[in-house]
Amino acid sequence: MAVADDKDIEEGPLLGNEAKPVAAADSRRVLGLPVHLVSGAAYCVASASMVLLNKAALSSFDFNSTTSLLFFQCLVCVILVKLADLLGLVTLEPWNMKIIQAWFPVNLIFVGMIWTSFFALKNLGVPMSTVLKNLTNLFVIGGDYFLYGKSYGSAVWLTLALMMTSAVCGAATDLAFNLTGYLWQLVNCFFTAAYSLYLRGVMDRLVGMTVNKTRLNEFSMVFYNNLLSLPLLLVLIWQAGEFETLRQEPDLQNPYFLTAAIASSLLAFCISFASLWFLSSTTATTYSLVGSLNKIPVALLGLVAFDVPWSPQNLLSILVGLGAGVIFVRAKQVPAK
Repeated sequence: MAVADDKDIEEGPLLGNEAKPVAAADSRRVLGLPVHLVSGAAYCVASASMVLLNKAALSSFDFNSTTSLLFFQCLVCVILVKLADLLGLVTLEPWNMKIIQAWFPVNLIFVGMIWTSFFALKNLGVPMSTVLKNLTNLFVIGGDYFLYGKSYGSAVWLTLALMMTSAVCGAATDLAFNLTGYLWQLVNCFFTAAYSLYLRGVMDRLVGMTVNKTRLNEFSMVFYNNLLSLPLLLVLIWQAGEFETLRQEPDLQNPYFLTAAIASSLLAFCISFASLWFLSSTTATTYSLVGSLNKIPVALLGLVAFDVPWSPQNLLSILVGLGAGVIFVRAKQVPAK
């Protein structure tokens, strides 16, 4: 699953936020600590845990009905968001066919994004998957330049070059090289960038269609993205023959697999709340920086937790790529000359 915006890419089926609000200084405290530290820690823990749990569910068991697992996670997200709406915890945009029609192309790209992310994570180690996802930035920056005429400074292009070099060197030194996984990840980068770029225009068009004549709120995007994904995923399940094979999956009787699958679905829902909480107490730049920095411990934990074979050269390539991702966030804040 994936969260996509033009600043940071995280794993999880819930989020689809475009512009991040810039918060003023927040003096609130939670458990005696500044709220931005607590909310940031919650966001990082939820995000990292879901990546690792998804990897465990996809690779540590003999479960082959990958699309069915994705369908289950999206279904859980729909149920939980609707329940939060009924309890008055969030507000959802009322069902509107004009919005659905305008949103459907976005949803097609969204399904491509989360579906390919599952197969990429299944076939790649967490460290290399994390580094290769940096290439999404190349597609986004290219789309900004050719579609929107947006220009960036030399620092952005240098960090992109560093990301590409890191990805190539990482692939060359990857002791667990899997061509299928690399191809899935590259396709996922394309879908993720397309989602980010296309979402911008759609969000502006939806302003006149919402009840409050504002942009579609976060949880409405979460709800409709996952709800509209369900019939599309059913088609993919049918195409893959999973209606027949799912009933024969031995891991459906495995409590450890079921725990990983359910926990990752719940965490995906929690990420939405943690993300909004963190954004409300900090700035957009800090949010993006923390997201990039969080990839470093996620990659290292994935290296250890899943016993990924590595060499010093491969580890160096991974760390350079992750570091370039952090620098990239800062470089984008520098106006082009």
